[in-house]
Amino acid sequence: MTQGIRGLFAPERIAVVGATEREGSVGRAIWQNLDGFDGEVVPVNPRRETVFGESCFPTLADVPHDIDLVVVVVPPESAVDVVREAGERGVENAVVVTAGFGEAGSEGAARERDLQQVAEEYGVNLVGPNSLGILSTPRNLNATFGPGGALPGTLSFMSQSGAFITAVLDWANDQGIGFKDVVSLGNKAVMDETDFVDFWGEDDHTGVVLGYLEGIEDGREFIETARETTRETPIVLVKSGRTEAGAQAASSHTGTLAGSEEAYEAGLDQAGVLRAENVQELFDFARVLDGQPLPDGDSVAVVTNAGGPGVMATDAVGDSRLSMASFGDETIDALRESLPGGANVYNPVDTIGDADVERFRTAVDAALADENVDAAVVISAPTAVLDYAELAEAVVACQREHGKPMVACLMGGERATDAGRVLREGGVPNYFDPARAVRSLDALARQREITEREYGTPPNFDVDRERARDVLEQVQERGENRLGVEAMDLLDAYGIPTPKSEIVDTPEDAVNAAQDIEGDVVMKIVSPDILHKSDIGGVKVGVSPEEVYDAFEDLVTRARNYQPDATILGVQVQEQVDLDAGTETILGVNRDPQFGPLLMFGLGGIFVEVMEDTTFRVAPVTDREATEMLDEIQAAPLLRGARGRPSADRESVAETIQRLSQLVTDFPAILELDVNPLVATPDGVQAIDVRLTVDPDEL
Repeated sequence: MTQGIRGLFAPERIAVVGATEREGSVGRAIWQNLDGFDGEVVPVNPRRETVFGESCFPTLADVPHDIDLVVVVVPPESAVDVVREAGERGVENAVVVTAGFGEAGSEGAARERDLQQVAEEYGVNLVGPNSLGILSTPRNLNATFGPGGALPGTLSFMSQSGAFITAVLDWANDQGIGFKDVVSLGNKAVMDETDFVDFWGEDDHTGVVLGYLEGIEDGREFIETARETTRETPIVLVKSGRTEAGAQAASSHTGTLAGSEEAYEAGLDQAGVLRAENVQELFDFARVLDGQPLPDGDSVAVVTNAGGPGVMATDAVGDSRLSMASFGDETIDALRESLPGGANVYNPVDTIGDADVERFRTAVDAALADENVDAAVVISAPTAVLDYAELAEAVVACQREHGKPMVACLMGGERATDAGRVLREGGVPNYFDPARAVRSLDALARQREITEREYGTPPNFDVDRERARDVLEQVQERGENRLGVEAMDLLDAYGIPTPKSEIVDTPEDAVNAAQDIEGDVVMKIVSPDILHKSDIGGVKVGVSPEEVYDAFEDLVTRARNYQPDATILGVQVQEQVDLDAGTETILGVNRDPQFGPLLMFGLGGIFVEVMEDTTFRVAPVTDREATEMLDEIQAAPLLRGARGRPSADRESVAETIQRLSQLVTDFPAILELDVNPLVATPDGVQAIDVRLTVDPDEL
């Protein structure tokens, strides 16, 4: 599709269906915005003979020339027919500006499905519907109904909000920020964010991909596509809607803790996408990524004439992945020689308030020459002895000479305007706030890590899929969608270690089962209707062989008293695992509607929902991703052997994460699953308990 998309942004001839001279109409606005287009624009409107002096054709079929792009500005009930006409003429690209589709109720949704079907039937690359339009500066193409265009540049920007685009372009023009392509995604009936990430990733004229998204259509496809793009081209996104999605209550720990926000956070990270918290950060990151080289490391030097802002920058470094550089002896000697006695020659370097441009330049030059410095922040407050424009020129010159990334924070109002222009033209971003400057350098360092990633391939373990399917099909036999410890064989089928156990339905069978297990046992009520067994006394630990018979009857009685109508499948008699010998963790999955199975790993046992010490990944996961999950939780030191404890078998834990990842990838019917606790010991792991929710229709 990439070659076809090129025609969206570089057409030779555009047909505007619905072009008109009527004041206040979208058709007029788009026609006028196309006035400077480096090609031909053809009006199509059966109600007009001319549009602003151009001959108007009643239908697309009447246009006697080839058409590369159709912009549709007709009522929604006619838009589907126009796209069909375009397809029949062999037009590959269309932008449907018209609203009144999926955002307009059931009738509109049905109309959108028809639009999608027609576009796919004829192979039309369709943007929208309900789109502001598209814009591309190399061809002076502005097929939008926005109030203005864009400055030329190398940023390519997509947004689900057309209003957001108009506001951003208006602001960016004031800031001198330019764009290559801009796309209003609209309802994404056919083309979505993944298509444009793919295209811009192969576009030599796009330096950074930016986006405002409210959702991602196919999370897995997006991850795979973005990984390829971000090897060369940074992607920065603002994703709105951080509240937990889904009104229905989740029945598992994982479902409770994993809302859509966790899925997006994990998915975008795995895709190599930098996530901005807000619009300001979106363009802060864009400017540094577009204008500066990637750093070799994370060590930063701060040079300032103002102590307070220097401390603010140092604090911001401490809050980031960056670190303050330790200068070498030669650098310290050079700074001592060039700076006055009251100056601080250690990092952050304070040139003090009476510093002129030459003193500043000497200090910046010394810092950048230090092999321990990977990047620099230059901060200045305005003074009577300092010419800001000259300082900006010196900063740009130092950056070019040393080739290390640099950001500036020349604080002030009118005094900083000319300096800001000099810096912008030199590719050095300037920020009023020192913390913003540091966060931008942090984004640059994160992009370096993204380009260096080796993702690998998720393993394919030798497992017993048929045995796993037999376990899952119990939900069909019982007419329920939940399984508990009776599904332990599911884990065993995928090579996840479990203690020896047996489910029995009489106290006599319980005694016999306990005799086959050495030592005391654990006994648990088995019921799909009782999710939190320990809350009702449905678990007994350390049951001796003599106590098994009575324990069975007591567990069943407790369950009946707690929930008389509960289905009691029996009692599990299980080998007792020494929990003190290891660390209780939790491993789970919740199926996200956009990204699919979302894995959770964290501190387990009874404290999982209290501590919420968890991390997430979209399945399937590679060995690197599984290992990263072990290090990201706050309880990671416990797994590494803190306070004299022996280290857990981390390889076994990581492998178990990957085995569960394969299980939930193989069986989309698994909606939620908890293994809690998963006990990690120096000798391996043991899955003590499991519960899951299954969609019988997916089996």
